[in-house]
Amino acid sequence: MKIVRYLQVALESISAHKLRSILTMLGIIIGVAAVLTTMGIGRGAAANITERIESQGTNLLTISSAARFVGGLSQGGGTAGTLTMGDAKALQDKSLHPSLVFVAPTYSANARLAAGEENAQETINGVTAEYARVRNLTVASGRFLEADEVVQQARVVVLGAQLASDLFGNEDPISLTVRINGEPFQVIGVLKKVGGFGPNSPDRQAYVPISVAQGRLFNAPRHRGEYTVSAIYVQVASQDLMDSSQRQVEATLRLRHNLRADQDNDFWIFNQASLLETAESVSQTMTIFLGAIGAVSLLVGGIGIMNIMLVSVTERTREIGLRKAVGAHDGDILLQFLIEALVLCLFGGVIGVILAYGVAFAFGQMPAVGFKVAIQPDSLALALSFSLLSGLIFGIYPAMRATQLDPIVALRSE
Repeated sequence: MKIVRYLQVALESISAHKLRSILTMLGIIIGVAAVLTTMGIGRGAAANITERIESQGTNLLTISSAARFVGGLSQGGGTAGTLTMGDAKALQDKSLHPSLVFVAPTYSANARLAAGEENAQETINGVTAEYARVRNLTVASGRFLEADEVVQQARVVVLGAQLASDLFGNEDPISLTVRINGEPFQVIGVLKKVGGFGPNSPDRQAYVPISVAQGRLFNAPRHRGEYTVSAIYVQVASQDLMDSSQRQVEATLRLRHNLRADQDNDFWIFNQASLLETAESVSQTMTIFLGAIGAVSLLVGGIGIMNIMLVSVTERTREIGLRKAVGAHDGDILLQFLIEALVLCLFGGVIGVILAYGVAFAFGQMPAVGFKVAIQPDSLALALSFSLLSGLIFGIYPAMRATQLDPIVALRSE
């Protein structure tokens, strides 16, 4: 078979010029590794973002009364203090909202926590017993708040993982006392670490009964005779019911707030599903963009292949003339040099894959990175295919140059 015979010839030619072959493959090696690594970084980062969004609660609607202000004037949509505990109770009515599984109102404010000589200024969330299930919070030790503790206004607190570490170090804080704005609270639980940055991370927050937060800690304002809340988190039964549930919630709150048809909502409803869709769209764009940057390296590697193959044709002019003189057809010469270019690209592609996995492993050993480089099978296939395609495209021209040589002129060349 011609292909097997010319494959052997290609291997002999490559082994005869080892250093040149390695330098030629270097462009393909870097190109393939760059494509796989950049796409892996994009996908790994996207998976990490999606995981963090999902960790905040699945099928989640967040209702907020936060106002937008520009130049000190409200710009519509959401005047602070319009959401109340009564709104939360109305949404808990199963006859009106059968698709809502859990409704968890919260009242949040900053406070100083102190334990011994340690202290921290962090967000205190007044919550109900359902909050942990709605927001997908997992307790690492102890337990979360119970419904009776909310009713009885018990002075108990659940700490985020990082906050517990800041206040108590390596000591187990369960049953110990922490002071919040000078008032003693018993620690009943510590949450499992979820990651994230900034004050909005659950790892740096504390959770007390909402009745305690509103009445004792922060003296929450009232609206129409009821305590106001910072937000209401709603868990919907399924992903398919998110849009319809959002419309039902909006209609109920508009009726309770006596809003006319021509008036804007004085609250905001944020759909978690829309955030996931946006994150997926951004991640796909980022992955394509990063992959395109890596593909440039592959293009440069292909140009290097063409350059070396042209040099190889020039060096082997007498060999080409001899082959033609003994009966080799143009197709045979074309196949010989084309296979040599493809073999170079294949070897370079395989080494590039190994290098990419090495880089991915190195990234995985860095705690500061926060995510893993995700090299997936379709990325492998794409990178190797492009490397072979690069060899095919950039190897055709030198191969055709070889077929165009006149055998007599080629034999006379020195």
